[in-house]
Amino acid sequence: MNGIQNWTREQWEDRKKSTPISVFYLYTPMCGTCAVASRMMDVIAAMKPELPIGKADLNYIEDLAVDYTIESVPCLLIQKDGEITEKIYAFHSVPHLLEKIG
Repeated sequence: MNGIQNWTREQWEDRKKSTPISVFYLYTPMCGTCAVASRMMDVIAAMKPELPIGKADLNYIEDLAVDYTIESVPCLLIQKDGEITEKIYAFHSVPHLLEKIG
């Protein structure tokens, strides 16, 4: 996989079922913190090209925000074996995120 792809909710749900680990990055375009987080996610995508990483503008998938109890953006959902293992709001550093992803 090359970089971060835009995913729909359906694509995220499919990845949860079909891959042992994947991450879904949620943001909004007007969020300043998201701009920094997006750059960090680009670095992670470059470092871990085998990791399925998707992103979505939360404005377009509000039902996911409700169903997953997303409190704010940026938010990184990490799933392992179909279960959400991490919901990260504080993107401290690339090493911190890599550690959480595992």
